[in-house]
Amino acid sequence: MDKIKTIAFDADDTLWVNEPIFTDTRLKFEEILGKYISINETLEKELYSVESRNLKLFGYGIKGFTLSMVESALELTNYAIKGKDIERIIFLGKEMLEHPVQVLPDIEEVLDILENHYHLMIITKGDLWDQENKIARSGLMRYFDAVEIVSEKNVATYREVLKRNSINATEFLMIGNSLKSDVLPVIEMGAQAIHIPFHDTWTHEMVDKSEVNELTYIEMSSVSKLPEYLGV
Repeated sequence: MDKIKTIAFDADDTLWVNEPIFTDTRLKFEEILGKYISINETLEKELYSVESRNLKLFGYGIKGFTLSMVESALELTNYAIKGKDIERIIFLGKEMLEHPVQVLPDIEEVLDILENHYHLMIITKGDLWDQENKIARSGLMRYFDAVEIVSEKNVATYREVLKRNSINATEFLMIGNSLKSDVLPVIEMGAQAIHIPFHDTWTHEMVDKSEVNELTYIEMSSVSKLPEYLGV
């Protein structure tokens, strides 16, 4: 870690709460569909299936999720769902977009320490407008020197981001809650990563431990431990 000059943070569920908002909305979505079909454990799988096939069209984010809820509702009810209930689903998406940004504990205190020692970045994926809006409303932008909002997080994307910002991989550290997006591709390209798990993780971001293989990364229970680990 002595070589690290740039530290990048994931945004959703690393800097602020995100997935619990989706979880709460899924429950409200089930309540709406409960008027038409029996609710069981397969409904969430059906919604995830629709989300997954739509990712290449809509990308990540609330807008794509809302469209996938509408599409799922139509399919699951055999197109019997009423217009008023489609309107309610759309309203759920609007509520998500307007949801207050809840910065996670210790984030500001840690950023306050790190900004004096490192070049700080945000690297997040999702809808450009939504992510820019959350960053602005979070009040955290003052800590960061650069922001990268990308459509996907893989080795090619990280390499392009580092190249664009003139960052050497051996001097780069990524911090995030997703092994799939924030850790594995970063380690694969020769940089460092710290995994800080979040209690609620989207199915799409889960990976089997076998996928980690022998890759070396640090797992930390809380971001509050970061300054001590870095020796600052």
